Amino acid sequence: MTKGFAEHRNADQPMGLDPRRTAVLVVDMVNDFCTQGGAMVLPGAEKLYGPQNAVMRAAREAESPVIHIVDTHRPNMVCDREFLKRTPHCMEGEWGAQIVDQIERGPRDFVVIKRRYSGFFNTDLDLTLKDLQVDTLVVMGVVTNICVRSTVHDAFFLGYRVVVPQDCVAATGPREQASSLYDIATHFGVVSTADSTMAALSSGSPVEVLNCE
Repeated sequence: MTKGFAEHRNADQPMGLDPRRTAVLVVDMVNDFCTQGGAMVLPGAEKLYGPQNAVMRAAREAESPVIHIVDTHRPNMVCDREFLKRTPHCMEGEWGAQIVDQIERGPRDFVVIKRRYSGFFNTDLDLTLKDLQVDTLVVMGVVTNICVRSTVHDAFFLGYRVVVPQDCVAATGPREQASSLYDIATHFGVVSTADSTMAALSSGSPVEVLNCE
């Protein structure tokens, strides 16, 4: 019997994390998306704080860089492409574009400003990662089906290995979460868990691979 398109998938190989070559990207954990009163609050975003902070602590202990990617839009633009599709949000210099207080920051953490969904599009993220000699990314944040997914796509296109801990990301709904994680696992990277990612950063053990089917 001929295989369908979805069945033509290579098995994931065991994937360890070398802390010296791995960075943690934290996407859009900002007030407008995560805090009551924000412009586009994602219900349940607060559930991510604990797992995300735990992964970041493990990364810092292993001396892996942590990079906060922050959606920020300038006022008075003639045409901001995101605002053609979405409510204005994360305006430069305002509370909504600030990282939420619940996310732990380290003195050596980096911040990258983005103006489109992907953390790579017209930013210096790729250059920063190359200067850090990073080839593997742990991607966390909101929302799975928009900015997280766009960032994962571009990371794959640029040659990075990608791990997404499923309990460190949230989508606009259960269907979008399941579909996005399935597509990431099938085409762009590895979906795992916060606990497995922390263990891999600490010991170099392979991350647990979830098939998301």
